[in-house]
Amino acid sequence: MKKQQPDIFNCELIVVSGKGGVGKTTIAAALALIASASKKQTIVCEVSGQRRIPALIGHPTAGAPGGEEQVAPELWATTIDPELALVEWAGKLIRPRALLDLAVRSNSFAGFINAAPGGRELLTITKAAELSRDERWDDDADGYELVILDAPASGHGLAMLKTPTTFAQIARVGPIANQAREVEELLADDRRCRIVLVSTLEETPVNETLELQAALTAQLGRGADLVVANALIEDNLSSEDLGKLAASGAVDASTVAAINSRHSRSLLQRDQLNRLRSGADCPLIVLPEIASHAVGPDELEQLAALLADALAQPA
Repeated sequence: MKKQQPDIFNCELIVVSGKGGVGKTTIAAALALIASASKKQTIVCEVSGQRRIPALIGHPTAGAPGGEEQVAPELWATTIDPELALVEWAGKLIRPRALLDLAVRSNSFAGFINAAPGGRELLTITKAAELSRDERWDDDADGYELVILDAPASGHGLAMLKTPTTFAQIARVGPIANQAREVEELLADDRRCRIVLVSTLEETPVNETLELQAALTAQLGRGADLVVANALIEDNLSSEDLGKLAASGAVDASTVAAINSRHSRSLLQRDQLNRLRSGADCPLIVLPEIASHAVGPDELEQLAALLADALAQPA
């Protein structure tokens, strides 16, 4: 059956996950550029103290943790700090304000986060969901039309997505349970939340992508919406071409060896791409390798343009 290409941006939250080192953050930033270019007010979120995306976009910032900083037209960036998120959420519940200030000074919130298994993950995903709401925890803040979360890598990312269900089952009643259920419903609804998995075309990343896809279905009752195969080597050389090049003497032996090595990597990538195509239960987009030692604003814009073109094509 033909896989329908999703309107990946027609939702409240996009969660981007995948094995570390596959370009997950770059793809999250590229998606954010595409969304904001369509005049959709977008915020892209990092976790675990990371602050790489503003520099990738070309607008490095030095704002406070948890701050929402505009980095391009219609585009904001933030780094989610679980402790700050808990203080902000508690501010809606704890009255008078003096009690909240006392809890902050006594490090009670930090103690809760460190003591509760999955507490940091729950607060991270809950804060990401909160950013899209019309009624924010901060009464003076407005909700965004789209939130893009650069989630933790593979297994940690899956654990984060599972924590709302776990806490809802444990707490059962009360504000934590209610908040957890709201986020659980958001994550399970593939109309409101999209999940994008990123992989390079190597055996271990492909294995992890297919395992993560299966785990999403088993644990959340829904699969991924899109798989992005990143950094495909574009190599149209044949064995005959390589033989002729080596025999011609036009290039030195080290260059021939480098070309042969790249060609071999390309063949291995094609094998892994076939595995990913046959195993993916959602649309798959393949992006080429960007010819650069480091990804910066120019490379990100190039990648975003390629991704936007691919998203516009039928699956």
